[in-house]
Amino acid sequence: MDSITQILLGGAVAAAIAPAGHRRAALLAGAALGTLPDLDVLPISLLTDNPVERMTWHRGVSHSLLVLPFVAWAIWTWCRSRGGRVAQAPRRWFWAIQLALLTHPLLDAFTVYGTQLLWPFAARPAMWSSVFIIDPLYTVWLLVGVGVAAIAGERRISQQVLVGGLVLSTMYLGASQVAKWQVERVAADSLAAMNLADAPRFSVPTPFNILLWRVVAMTPEGFVEGERSLVADRGAMHFREYRTDVKALAAVYEYPAVQRLTWFNRGFMKAERRDGELVLSDLRMGSEPDYSFRFVVARDDGAGWREVPPRQLQWPWQASRRLSAMWQRIWTPNGMLEPARPAGDTEPQSTVRADQ
Repeated sequence: MDSITQILLGGAVAAAIAPAGHRRAALLAGAALGTLPDLDVLPISLLTDNPVERMTWHRGVSHSLLVLPFVAWAIWTWCRSRGGRVAQAPRRWFWAIQLALLTHPLLDAFTVYGTQLLWPFAARPAMWSSVFIIDPLYTVWLLVGVGVAAIAGERRISQQVLVGGLVLSTMYLGASQVAKWQVERVAADSLAAMNLADAPRFSVPTPFNILLWRVVAMTPEGFVEGERSLVADRGAMHFREYRTDVKALAAVYEYPAVQRLTWFNRGFMKAERRDGELVLSDLRMGSEPDYSFRFVVARDDGAGWREVPPRQLQWPWQASRRLSAMWQRIWTPNGMLEPARPAGDTEPQSTVRADQ
């Protein structure tokens, strides 16, 4: 999740657990602890300039549920040895520090990016993908709780609002999982009707809401992409079909960067030739043809693909137009978002329906 949400979550958790007299201090301490795991970007940026490594090392060791409890214990031990508030209420502060840290990776796992909860084991990163990286309806309850606690301090109402904010934000996460289950159920039936019952797939909410969802399923020639509005849609899902350069992807599959990306994104990638280079796009973040993570991994030297140092590309994203279209799509029954195609891109596409 975004940094502001993580700061608010850490502050709310710590302040709800700490003694009333320590509440304002706990807000600050929890806010710092809530953002601590994301500071891994600093050492990563110093250790490597490889964009694939930077992407896949993030949310690793600093987000591991096997590491953070020991980090929290070390912080608690050091603070208690110095006296002050932690020494006055060691048990309360122990759990305040532990949970302010541990809730960070757990919340991150609800997004699609990928969080390595079991690092150093090579398990695939968790991507429960039921909330977008920024979701105001999750964050607002934490903001209210932290705001009231900062003003009210030791008064009882601050504890009540803090707990209420944490309960409501947690209920929103639960609602996102229910929404995801509903979308997945319809998607499974629709894809089965298209002979794609066993196709690898994922679902993810569109930006800032859990009402409109995007579903992508891989096919032998590429992938299909569709949307589902929980407000307006009824019946089967509709999908658009896209091709990928399957032969090129197979030719570079053994490259270390490609292997690393495949592990991290579970193979949800699009391969395409651009100006003699092979570009891999992570299908999980963005929508056709706009993706947040695109990497050049090979160049065609005339005799075939040749491995090159990975390079991340930044292509224009028509964000304002797409967000407006997504809002309208929430209320449009069985509609389909119009893909924003780059200038000069004439790649054919087709629409397929489950009832065809």
